Amino acid sequence: MPRYEYRCRPCGTTFELSRPMAESAAPATCPSGHEDTVKLLSTVAVAGTASAQASAPAAAGGGGGCCGGGCCG
Repeated sequence: MPRYEYRCRPCGTTFELSRPMAESAAPATCPSGHEDTVKLLSTVAVAGTASAQASAPAAAGGGGGCCGGGCCG
């Protein structure tokens, strides 16, 4: 179930709620009981191969573009 992050306007508390996507726009009450909250835009962490590719050694013969592939004399 997705987690959504909210901020309470009266007290400034930031909190998270797990709820179905169908309820993502529903009002949320902060842990202190305030109902004036706003849903925050959260960043998504994506784990992948970008760091692995960056640390991998280059293929023999350069490989890529005019100035990286050996076509510039």
